[in-house]
Amino acid sequence: MDEIPYWREGTLEKYTPWGEYVVIKFARWAFEKFEGVPDMLGTQMRAVGEVMSIGRNYKEAFQKSIRSLEIGRSGLGFAKNFHQLPLKELFELLRFPTSERQFIIYEALRKGADIEKLYKLTYLKPWFLRQMKELVDLEEEILRCRGGNVPDELLVQAKKDGFADKYLAQLLNVPERDIRQRRLALGIAEAWEPVPVSGVENASYYYSTYNAPDRVPVSERKKIMVLGGGPNRIGQGIEFDYCCVHAAFAIREAGFESIMVNCNPETVSTDYDTSDKLYFEPLTVEDVLSIYAKEKPEGVIVQFGGQTPLNIARELHEAGVKILGTTPETIDLAEDRDRFRLVMKRLGIPQPESGMASTLEEGLAVAQRIGYPLMVRPSYVLGGRAMKIILDESMLQHYVQAAVDVSPERPILIDRFRRRNRGKTGKTVSREIPAGVSRGNLMGESCVIRHQD
Repeated sequence: MDEIPYWREGTLEKYTPWGEYVVIKFARWAFEKFEGVPDMLGTQMRAVGEVMSIGRNYKEAFQKSIRSLEIGRSGLGFAKNFHQLPLKELFELLRFPTSERQFIIYEALRKGADIEKLYKLTYLKPWFLRQMKELVDLEEEILRCRGGNVPDELLVQAKKDGFADKYLAQLLNVPERDIRQRRLALGIAEAWEPVPVSGVENASYYYSTYNAPDRVPVSERKKIMVLGGGPNRIGQGIEFDYCCVHAAFAIREAGFESIMVNCNPETVSTDYDTSDKLYFEPLTVEDVLSIYAKEKPEGVIVQFGGQTPLNIARELHEAGVKILGTTPETIDLAEDRDRFRLVMKRLGIPQPESGMASTLEEGLAVAQRIGYPLMVRPSYVLGGRAMKIILDESMLQHYVQAAVDVSPERPILIDRFRRRNRGKTGKTVSREIPAGVSRGNLMGESCVIRHQD
């Protein structure tokens, strides 16, 4: 070890931890992709990716990791329906480790669970459980302000403890922009701190905090910011990171300062030398706007990070961020399945008969008009997430009620489903699955086979 250089204190055997920050890695699971696979964790590798978050204290870093995961949650509370379950059922759910364990513990603490009992059940150290209990207590104070104004000191404490603007907006039932405007008016803004890169002189990456003054300088050079792909997941992987990395290289070659924003430690885009500046941050409106306000780039590239930055492109644009390349309006045209369907129809391009639905009743009406089987999928998703073949009304009801969060803002697209393969003669074979065929026969020869020229 004495032959391995370490720039700060000489050699690696002299390495000492330093810096007042906490780093947390949180695994990302995708059990929703595997129907019938139990959500249970053990010695087998089941995570599809991870995020890394950095904060000045444990609470700040922990809550930042939750919003980095991109699982539709900006905080620990009110995940699924855990908050509606009695304490006894929550304890039963905690008997075995699952991907939801942290969220279940949070609701158990809300219902008065004893920390010592939780420790004996989960073997999570009491210190971590006490930290979570303090978050629960603060959240309960915030909830008591629902419908009114949050006291300034309570809002300041919430931000120091890592509560996201979006989560506070959910708790208080107000728009996220109202929370952002309120805290900025109070002078509550993210500050930035460097983390030196071990073994490399004058190299750092940066993280945000509400618990310290800003210590990161900004250059006078013209800059372009690239939003990365966030955590790996099935359907969104290395190809997006490849695009982001080459965008950073191209920005440098064009003479601009390249700024990367990402929270995935297992990517090339988060290597310190890929960009001129790396912000290790969640890809949320709150965090991206903070970096944008600090660095004042010429614009932001959102198109190379996959679904992650695309989902926030419109909000960023409405908040004054200049989006380079494809406009948010054109992005929405491709993402909104119904708008895209109308474009295809106007251009005379053949497509399966389809319809959109924002409620179960609308979905059933579309299905009755089109006929089963159906291909059902949400708008604004990538890689086939939540896409399913629906064979009958009961499957459609289950899909809408349990499988996806259907709303006017996130409708589902319903297509007539037909499987197409190549026959032995080389001609296209269309396999149409008759209504009423069982799931077990879906891949069998009970399908009608038609040759098409």
